[in-house]
Amino acid sequence: MSVLTTKEIMEIIPHRQPFLLIDTIEELEEGKRAVGKKCVSYNEPFFAGHFPIEPVMPGVLIVEAMAQVGAVALLSKEEFKGKTAYFGGINSAKFKNKVVPGDVLMMELEITKQKGPIGVGVGKAYVDGKLVTQAELTFAIG
Repeated sequence: MSVLTTKEIMEIIPHRQPFLLIDTIEELEEGKRAVGKKCVSYNEPFFAGHFPIEPVMPGVLIVEAMAQVGAVALLSKEEFKGKTAYFGGINSAKFKNKVVPGDVLMMELEITKQKGPIGVGVGKAYVDGKLVTQAELTFAIG
């Protein structure tokens, strides 16, 4: 278990602003599980168009943020250091509640299967302890 800063996250995954969607990794079990945090600000570039009158974080970006948390878990393994985790699939995505400016989005992704460079994980995102999004994500390491 460890906490990673944005700078340390960027040493593991290639994402950069404005597409780095996690602020910190709060817990990390290399190759198995990670918990990440995103403090959602009104200044996020996507809020300018989604939606100006009622800003809502797009569901696909919540899934992307969960995937970035999972990528940190996978790419922290010694055998995958310096590689990139690509989406291989998104299954059973469900959106339960909105994520809005001021929310603290907590995301957990647990790797449930891995064979070679392919990994599958179950991701869940929460605001104030309430489930907002869940999905099964497949990663291809390249």
